[in-house]
Amino acid sequence: MSISPTRQLFVASVAAAFCLGGSAQAQNSPAAQRVLDRARAASGASGWNLLRGLHEVGVKGGEPYERWTDPLRYGDRTETMTAAGKHVQGYNGAAEWRILANGVITGSVDPAVVGRVRSDAFFGAYGYFYPSRFDLRSVHLGVRQSQGRSFDVLKIQPAGGKPRDLWFDRSTGLLGLVIDDAGGASVTVELSDYRRIGPVLVPFKAKSYGGDLTIPQERIVERVDFIPADRSKFSLAPPPKP
Repeated sequence: MSISPTRQLFVASVAAAFCLGGSAQAQNSPAAQRVLDRARAASGASGWNLLRGLHEVGVKGGEPYERWTDPLRYGDRTETMTAAGKHVQGYNGAAEWRILANGVITGSVDPAVVGRVRSDAFFGAYGYFYPSRFDLRSVHLGVRQSQGRSFDVLKIQPAGGKPRDLWFDRSTGLLGLVIDDAGGASVTVELSDYRRIGPVLVPFKAKSYGGDLTIPQERIVERVDFIPADRSKFSLAPPPKP
């Protein structure tokens, strides 16, 4: 009896959940935590405790997108309108899955791929502000200069994910740069245009460069809503019974 690709991916996702079930050894350094505490206070303080889900609408690289993330536990979904049609990518804490513009369902349980997507979900939901919810490692790399500004630089790695360097502006406490070199070719993201939405401040502009980008790519946020996360959005729907 043959098994459909959809059912194969669904079964593989369930299996991956068991593989990722173990916890990592958290090492959140005191120096790094002091920087995170200041950043949290500068961008909303206890207001971060009120968030139960993030919904973002905008344009990235000229393509409209819509994204949902979960600050309570791992969950990420992005729908992008490409020239070929809608592309959907999701992650429910276990495995990555995609629905391509042509309707083909695919995904990966490869540790390298899942680790990168897991980090996307973690950093997209500001998981570093929730050390009691997300197991992570952090270290303070020192003070560095960029474009006439001083930054406290932290290396942060969520359990099961890939690390990134976060540069927090020492004058404002806000996150200004994110550097991701886990894939070999370093990608830098500059964050700006912070606005208060509800109880917190979030960036509405992000410019990425480096890696395999031939020109800088801009992400412009048009709307952010803090609505409770719908967990069903993060999982590929189970295939119908035969």
